[in-house]
Amino acid sequence: MADRIQFELVSPERLLISQAVEMVVLPGAEGDFGALPEHAPTVAALRPGVISVFENNQVIERVFVAGGFAEVTPERCTVLAERALPVPELDRTSAERAIANAREDLAGAKTDAARAAAENEIAVGEAAIAALESNVY
Repeated sequence: MADRIQFELVSPERLLISQAVEMVVLPGAEGDFGALPEHAPTVAALRPGVISVFENNQVIERVFVAGGFAEVTPERCTVLAERALPVPELDRTSAERAIANAREDLAGAKTDAARAAAENEIAVGEAAIAALESNVY
């Protein structure tokens, strides 16, 4: 039985992580879930939140994602993130400003697509602030 899973985190800009790890906890659209070696094949949508990378039963890295998809196999976990940033690089002021701008956009939205985009930006900003305030894992 393998004791590591290959984890890759990719954003449109770059490959952020590519390494064998003990476990990865992902912010699934239906709730957090862990990817371990020998995991059943899964494809899942991700909500805005934090990916926690574990080594020796401890979190070694926390990365904020604005959403995306994860594919998990028994050997590998690949995340395609819309946007990704290490939690220490998040900026509360920028997140608060993004929320305020998105709320203005939501108030002036004339189409369902514009409303959905504004609501998504609000959710991303709120999740970024929550990531800064919490160290769950």
